[in-house]
Amino acid sequence: MAHAWSFDLWLEFEHTLPRPGDDPPDDFANVQVRLPGGRRYVLNVWTFQFMNRSRYPRPYEAGVGELAEFLLPPDLFVARLDRSTPARVVGLLIAEGAMRDEWLCPPDDDRA
Repeated sequence: MAHAWSFDLWLEFEHTLPRPGDDPPDDFANVQVRLPGGRRYVLNVWTFQFMNRSRYPRPYEAGVGELAEFLLPPDLFVARLDRSTPARVVGLLIAEGAMRDEWLCPPDDDRA
C-alpha cells in the first residue's frame, strides 16, 4: 500500500533566474525538505550526469584535460533535477526512514 507523505519541498532552481545551459539531467541544486512538526532537512543534490561532468576541469569540455582525481560527493544523486524526481525520491526516503541525521537542521530559533 502506497503512503502519501506530507512534506514541503524547496528547490533552489525554482528560486533563481534561469541560467544559460540549464539542463535537468545534468545539474546540481540545494534542496530543503520540511516535514510537519517542524523538522527540516537540507541536501546538496547532483544528477548522475553532473557527477561525470564535474570530473573535468573548468570550463567543461568532455574528454579534454586530466580527469579530477577525486570529488567530494553531494548528499544525494538523482537522475533529473525537476520538481517530480526529487519529490518522488524524498517521498521514498521518508517512507523508508532513510532521511539521514546529517541532513537535519537544528530547530529554528525564534529568539534571534
